Amino acid sequence: MRGVMDADSGWMPKLEKGGKPVYQAIADAIADDIRDGVLPPGAKLPPLRTLAEVLGLDFTTVSRAYGEAQRRGLVVGKVGQGTFVQARKSPRPRAEASPSAFIDMAMNAPPLPDDPQLLARMRQEMADVAQSFSDHQLLGYGDNAGSEEDRAAGVRWLAGRIPNLSQDRLIVCPGAQGGLLALLTSLVHPGDTVVTEELTYPGMKSLAAHLGVQLAGVAMDAHGLLPDAFRSACERHAPKALYCNPTLHNPTTATLTAERRVEIVEIARQHGVVIIEDDAYGMLPEDGPPPLAAIGPDVVYHVAGLAKCLSPALRVAFLVAPDRRQAMRMVGAVRATMMAASPIGAAVATRWIGSGVATDVLAGIRNEAKRRQRVAAEVLPAGSYVGAPEAFHLWLHLPEDWSRAEFAGQLRARRLLVAASDAFSVTPVAPEAVRLCLGALSDEAETRRVLAQMADLLDQPPTMALSVV
Repeated sequence: MRGVMDADSGWMPKLEKGGKPVYQAIADAIADDIRDGVLPPGAKLPPLRTLAEVLGLDFTTVSRAYGEAQRRGLVVGKVGQGTFVQARKSPRPRAEASPSAFIDMAMNAPPLPDDPQLLARMRQEMADVAQSFSDHQLLGYGDNAGSEEDRAAGVRWLAGRIPNLSQDRLIVCPGAQGGLLALLTSLVHPGDTVVTEELTYPGMKSLAAHLGVQLAGVAMDAHGLLPDAFRSACERHAPKALYCNPTLHNPTTATLTAERRVEIVEIARQHGVVIIEDDAYGMLPEDGPPPLAAIGPDVVYHVAGLAKCLSPALRVAFLVAPDRRQAMRMVGAVRATMMAASPIGAAVATRWIGSGVATDVLAGIRNEAKRRQRVAAEVLPAGSYVGAPEAFHLWLHLPEDWSRAEFAGQLRARRLLVAASDAFSVTPVAPEAVRLCLGALSDEAETRRVLAQMADLLDQPPTMALSVV
């Protein structure tokens, strides 16, 4: 419902008849008109009494509407002056904040959506969740598998990826790392071998080392894991499991083709190997191939974390097992190692999924990733890196003169932190490459500035870049 600008009274909402309370309809109209540009930042809204008279409402209803808009972060009231559309906050500078500040591009966090209204909705719904908790819930542990409502939200969130998913196959875990811990402690014993892509998630390397599990790397190319190499690894190592990150692979951004996914599932079946599918980035592509769990539900354990596609602050992931019996086995592992996911974080995730906020945040993250990938294509030397439109990380290959240690060291001297290939390599020899997380950068301008520094560095030999005298 779009408002109009009245010559005498200023902005006037155009209210439609419906089931929602009038005060909410007015707040919604304010939000819609800010989004559509009818109400620019700093615009003054009509006085409460004026709007009440024009709309034929009582003063209390309009006052409540303005209060609701203020709670959403849409407007701000100034004593003695009136109510104004909230000005968009300028991104907080990072590298310039202080001489000692670092930009941490080593941690692969999602970029902040460029939408203050959406962030305000996230905060408001978090507050609503807090208000909805009973005293018992505030002091309770929560269910080991997640509440019925939280698991139903997980099924709804994954419906487009894993069709016909039943709720009894899904459990709520304290983050993807918690889900992986539950899987490794249940499916693998100390001394057993798990095969992975030759470059893999550092968190899996840490878990394997902690549990005494051996990792064996499997060769990849630009399209991900090589099926023939996986088959050879099964014959050579007799692994208990394959751990893989098939969509927007961390760190290379490669996405396994649909044909290879079918072949890899068949190889796993032939050799009695279960697949642990880490689908951290699977929701980001708008038209990606189906997850392995949709192709081979009988042999695939699917971990769908919300950190990369919604918020790392939630520490919530959905673990999908092949059947109810295996799901209950995972519940036992969660109970033994972590007790349960935080019921507060899970409730926030459930609220965001149910209200549509989660879908909007996902779209916001995706749009920011695309914007920053476009900047990278404009600034970095052609052919120097691998990326994907919806990924918010890059895999930067270094010129012959540069080693990964030298390049990372030079960036550190410039207050920039990146992840060198050693963190990901399962094989003895790591490639001369680094991973860059674009989500750490505050906006498009900072992305351009930082990547330009890297492009300049790549354009000169290491000896010219040294700052030591």
